[in-house]
Amino acid sequence: MEAKATVRYLRSTARKARLVADEVRGKMVGDALSLLAYSIKKDVSKDISKLIKSAVANLQNVSPDVTVDADELKIKEIFVNEGPVLKRFRAKAQGRAGRILKKMCHVSVTVSS
Repeated sequence: MEAKATVRYLRSTARKARLVADEVRGKMVGDALSLLAYSIKKDVSKDISKLIKSAVANLQNVSPDVTVDADELKIKEIFVNEGPVLKRFRAKAQGRAGRILKKMCHVSVTVSS
């Protein structure tokens, strides 16, 4: 059995999120959550751990008669796609404007037993 969860419009760059996703790809769910708790990239790792917990909850809701232990589940696939970009401007010298790009990403995870 497997279940999916997706977070869209995550306010982080896809490059930072891919670094965290590569750390947990293919690992058991319990190991991945403990690894994310001590990750250097705190902002992204917190969101990805919430996403993994959501996927585990989705699996438990799909089949409520079957008990599923989170430690027996494995992260089958996790991928990060780029999302839209918010374009902002900041004042620069001599009346110019500098562009600021606030990037977003979409993260999807699949857990399976």
